[in-house]
Amino acid sequence: MKIAIIGAGAIGGLVGAKLALAGEDVTFIVRGANLDAISRNGIKLVSAEGEEQVARNVKATDRYDEAGPQDIVVLAMKAHQVEAVASDVPKLFGPDTVVVTMQNGIPYWYFHKHGGALEGTPVRSVDPSGTVAAKIPAQRVIGCVVYPASELIAPGVVKHIEGDRFPVGELDGSASERVNSVSACFTGAGFKAPVLDNIRAEIWLKLWGNLTFNPISSLSHSTLVDICQYPPSRELAAAMMREAQAVAHKLGIEFRVTLEKRIAGAEKVGKHKTSMLQDVEAGRAPEIDALVGAVVELARLTETPTPHIDTVYSLVKLLARTMEDQRGRVKLHEIAA
Repeated sequence: MKIAIIGAGAIGGLVGAKLALAGEDVTFIVRGANLDAISRNGIKLVSAEGEEQVARNVKATDRYDEAGPQDIVVLAMKAHQVEAVASDVPKLFGPDTVVVTMQNGIPYWYFHKHGGALEGTPVRSVDPSGTVAAKIPAQRVIGCVVYPASELIAPGVVKHIEGDRFPVGELDGSASERVNSVSACFTGAGFKAPVLDNIRAEIWLKLWGNLTFNPISSLSHSTLVDICQYPPSRELAAAMMREAQAVAHKLGIEFRVTLEKRIAGAEKVGKHKTSMLQDVEAGRAPEIDALVGAVVELARLTETPTPHIDTVYSLVKLLARTMEDQRGRVKLHEIAA
């Protein structure tokens, strides 16, 4: 299959490399150092055990029209980065092209084929201008939840840390030919890609932890185990999760694990810095609105009070604005004795 990967970061690089190694026709849509490296050398995948594989049968370009129509387009950048590329994505479309969305958090298409009073409601937190929905129609979308952890360790070089699950699903829950084709393609590359009949429930399950631990860690500069083992922050996380659960329940979502089990799972990860904390330390714009702001928006739509989420959202948004205004980053440094 012809597959375009938009973004060759940690996840896009992992997915594209594995698909190419499985024999798929992969084109990376990339810029800068990644474009130069992949064009010259292909993309290198380093396993958790240190084994290296190089997919040289890949193409790389920064021109969407040069790539041409694809069978599958994988959107592999963060949610707040999608609008900047949305107008170019249609250059990759043929009559039956599907778009696999790999963003964390509530997606722009959430209420498409959702049913009920909120059917068709736009999610302005992740698509303020409506550009993404207009240029990347939800009718083309296959939802996907990303569970693997990986790292871009150099231009064109991705290290796979752990995990292989990419559950996929149609927005209406149907077991269509095209979603089964995407699943088979990913499975052939060595991933676990079950077809789910409720992709939104899986999105909420992952988001349940992300919307709490990411902002708390970025504000406190603490790891997952630190947050879970310090009683005040553990209770704050639990309070935010209870509020999110109330929102989800009003939208017809049931969680298949308990709140305490979800917190315990985060605690077991140990001294891990969340992606939002890593962004704050590196001076990158943190992924706030898809993870937290969209939940606040859905809370208002469902008339659900979320005082703890609202407070944390306000604080982390202020942190992001301060970093942007001062062109700075925030990182703790050990004080010499």
